[in-house]
Amino acid sequence: MHAPESRRSARGQSGHVILPSRWSMRWRNPSQPGWHPQAVSAVLCLWMASVGNLALWQALHQLGSLQGTAGLRLALGLGLGIAALLGTLVSLLTLWAPRWLLKPVLTLLLLMAAFGSYFMQSYGIVIDATMLTNALQTDVREVTDLLHWRLALTVFGLAVVPAWWLWRLQVRYPQGFKARLKNALFLIAFIAVSVGATGIIFQNLAGLMRNHTQLRYLINPLNSVYAMGRLAKPSGNHAGPLQPLGEDAKLAAANSPSARPPLVVLVLGETARSGNFGLNGYTRNTTPLLQAQARNGLMVSYTNAWSCGTSTAASVPCMFSPLGREAYGARDTDTEGLLDVLQHAGLAVLWVDNQAGCKGVCDRVPSASTTGVPVPGFCDGNECFDAVMLHGLEQRIAALPAAARAKGVVVVLHQMGGHGPAYSHRSPAEFKKFGPECLSSALQECSQENITNAYDNTIVYTDFLLNSVVQWLQTQSGQWDTAMQYVADHGESLGENNIYLHGLPYAVAPDVQKHVPWITWLSPAFTQRSGITPACLQHNAAARISHDNFFHSVLGLLGVQTAVYRPALDLYRGCAAGA
Repeated sequence: MHAPESRRSARGQSGHVILPSRWSMRWRNPSQPGWHPQAVSAVLCLWMASVGNLALWQALHQLGSLQGTAGLRLALGLGLGIAALLGTLVSLLTLWAPRWLLKPVLTLLLLMAAFGSYFMQSYGIVIDATMLTNALQTDVREVTDLLHWRLALTVFGLAVVPAWWLWRLQVRYPQGFKARLKNALFLIAFIAVSVGATGIIFQNLAGLMRNHTQLRYLINPLNSVYAMGRLAKPSGNHAGPLQPLGEDAKLAAANSPSARPPLVVLVLGETARSGNFGLNGYTRNTTPLLQAQARNGLMVSYTNAWSCGTSTAASVPCMFSPLGREAYGARDTDTEGLLDVLQHAGLAVLWVDNQAGCKGVCDRVPSASTTGVPVPGFCDGNECFDAVMLHGLEQRIAALPAAARAKGVVVVLHQMGGHGPAYSHRSPAEFKKFGPECLSSALQECSQENITNAYDNTIVYTDFLLNSVVQWLQTQSGQWDTAMQYVADHGESLGENNIYLHGLPYAVAPDVQKHVPWITWLSPAFTQRSGITPACLQHNAAARISHDNFFHSVLGLLGVQTAVYRPALDLYRGCAAGA
């Protein structure tokens, strides 16, 4: 005896049995098996707009925007608007693209929503083009730091389960003119819902987005889609081949009677908060060695320095450019940078990296990476501590061209520094001065005190590193006139206002992500050579400076003359010989 036709189970081409329900039949044509692609899109878009946007709903709740009838109307309107916008994107795909792309694209959107939801909720970050660039440029160590069971659980619940449902689902793809017409009508419907839902709540929504611009970067996964579009867009902005810079550069005559060439080490710090340096007045003594150097009269710390961006990918290319933060963001073309100008001047340049690369600024100079070849005494498993950059440094310098070395050497040491969230991995056991530390990469599991302990221990180790650089430079004084400059690329949030890590858009980022340390050490021989003394520099140590000064100050410190040098941005010019 056969069951009635309406109660039979349908078997798809793959052999899977699909049991229809009354609810699903509403979305289907009884004469054809399977779901209509637009119905599938609508269900999953509603899923992503609602459950996938918990970070957005949480932020709106904290702002008090979801209270009462008006708050409910805002939530419903915004949720429908997000779902309809996602549906519009997928409808465009089903209208023009091959039908087999539907499931992969929806799966990709689900994964983007799941990963975005986890990181936005866990660390208080937002997703924009800069944050996506950071993600694309991360290395294995940084990825490992972020792995946690909470991440796996979030991705499983928000992406894997609905994707499993999607791939088991039988979807029918109508063909012909009528099918295209129906798809076009669905597209129009999605657009109409998006416009209508947004229009109903526009007044409240416009005020929220204007006063809290970070909210627009929480709309998931449209934020990731928009960021990908920004990165992929071949616009006229900084398009075309790399342009030369400072080809006229030359070295000024030195004042030093020793006639020794300069050896300057630029330590590029990573994720360092100026306010957590004891040298800058922090209540904890995180920098005892640097404070001793300052008491010797050879070091000065600028306490009011500000970064170009809130991430390595944004700050490093900007600070090695002559343009400054605002002009760099609006540039029409990409040019060579500081290290190229130093080479044009005839100096030998070396980049040593203990991080995830130089973001393009060292592409045309000799470079070395400390990752991949663990050095006994400096490395713990896959992690090499920053002091490894001094290992074999003399041999690396000796391998540089002799003619250039005779004019002077500039070495850049790129730190791992205090890069989170695994702060406890950044300092060896003997430098763990503050405890207990947060040992989890899911920072929300730890108290802010324990997070700060782990982070402050990275500053204690940075203090050791910088002092080690100074001591090493002192051993080179018979051959070189030596100096060191340390500047961090950006700061860090340690849980203040439930914000962690870094990378927020500059306009809304808290000061702790932008306020960075800037420290200069000059040997007596270099002081005699340049006329610059720490005592003179100390007079302006509290003046507001920024990464805009970095390019020009390094040129001024080394006496490099070029048309791209701007004296007004050189921190050291007022103290230089003949100033």
